[in-house]
Amino acid sequence: MLSELQKKLDYVNAYRENRLKTAQDVLENPSLFSALVSICFSPEDKNNHKACWILEFVSYEELLWLQPHLDFFCSNLKVLKDESAMRPIAKIVQLLVKSHYKKSENSIKLSEENLQDCIEASFDWLINDTKVATKAYSIRTLYILGNYYDWIHPELKVILDKDFGDHSAAYKAVAKEVLKKIK
Repeated sequence: MLSELQKKLDYVNAYRENRLKTAQDVLENPSLFSALVSICFSPEDKNNHKACWILEFVSYEELLWLQPHLDFFCSNLKVLKDESAMRPIAKIVQLLVKSHYKKSENSIKLSEENLQDCIEASFDWLINDTKVATKAYSIRTLYILGNYYDWIHPELKVILDKDFGDHSAAYKAVAKEVLKKIK
């Protein structure tokens, strides 16, 4: 039997208003959140990418809800293969890393293992054949992480310099912005 969340996800489509409505349902029913996170990392689930879309919107409002799920979330980043799932998750990784380094009482606390999983996934997304939005989020995430791990900026610079000519204007814009900050 389909869960309440699965039924909702069956009706989600790519329209922003539609995704926002389902995200609002989750925000109003926090008991759905654990199932949402689980579906995000179940590539065999036909609604896997839709769950990722919803999790992105929920994360903008309630990023701290991910705190108890961080070990699961970060260790499963590598299971994502669908571009429609990777883009929103790459954005969430960026939000998590930004929050972690804010050092306020309402910030996310990532473990060293969580951070390593985020670094690995971001580099994988950057060097593999993914679409530009996923790469852009990964570049920005790695830039932030490179402020705390001294080996990341040199590696990121090599990749961006090497790949610069092979990508779209959007990729080049993000790469140029980050390369300027690194220098």
